[in-house]
Amino acid sequence: MSASLAPEPPIATAHRGSALLAVLAVAPACRYAVARYAVPPGTADRMACDGCAAPIRLDRAWPALGPAGRCPGCRRRIGAPPWTVEVALVAALLLVVALADGPPVERFALAWWLAWAVPLVLIDIAVHRLPDRLTWPAAAGTLVLLGVAAWTGPGAGAWLRAAGAAALLAAFFAGTTLLLGRRGFGLGDAKLALGAGALLGWYGWPLLLVGPALACVFSALTGLLLLAARRVRWSSHLPFGPFLLLGTLAALALTW
Repeated sequence: MSASLAPEPPIATAHRGSALLAVLAVAPACRYAVARYAVPPGTADRMACDGCAAPIRLDRAWPALGPAGRCPGCRRRIGAPPWTVEVALVAALLLVVALADGPPVERFALAWWLAWAVPLVLIDIAVHRLPDRLTWPAAAGTLVLLGVAAWTGPGAGAWLRAAGAAALLAAFFAGTTLLLGRRGFGLGDAKLALGAGALLGWYGWPLLLVGPALACVFSALTGLLLLAARRVRWSSHLPFGPFLLLGTLAALALTW
């Protein structure tokens, strides 16, 4: 006779349900950020549909800021492609849940950074920019939450290491911009690196090398695949934000 499966604990089910509700609550705000800031550099932020000028507002999120991302007037797509934000947030949720053994504040710090990084990456893919209005809150909130985690757990040393790692990684990215110009990383990448560096440094100095190294590997592999498919040229510039996100998460996964 086959053994029956043990029922899932009610607490685990409740946590999963509340997490999914959080994703549904955050998704319209993330879609709003992509719709508003995914514009070419030097262009005013998008506040309305490009086709019929219907306003894009968080207090009227549907359907423009729903999973389909369609204007209620002309049905034109607004912002991120359908379901991309929602799928990315669910993937981020699974990564945060994977930190099951970590203190809640540590998980909240990672969740905070990911909630900002998801729209930032989609904007970077669309228009090759990482707006300050998203990168600064991402970094500041991550450092504050890690400070709370240090106060309630490992102590000030862990936070100082995280802050130092954030500064070092951001300085490296900014330095390449100053030295190499357009061939280096952008200043937006440096600001995104503040939060990434803080999370990597929190878990130890070695990850500060592993994360960016993996990001460069992912970038190189993607570039080679796109070259083979003749989607880009050797002179093309790929946005680095998505690879910095992937490299950071891959490095953090080594600690789990």
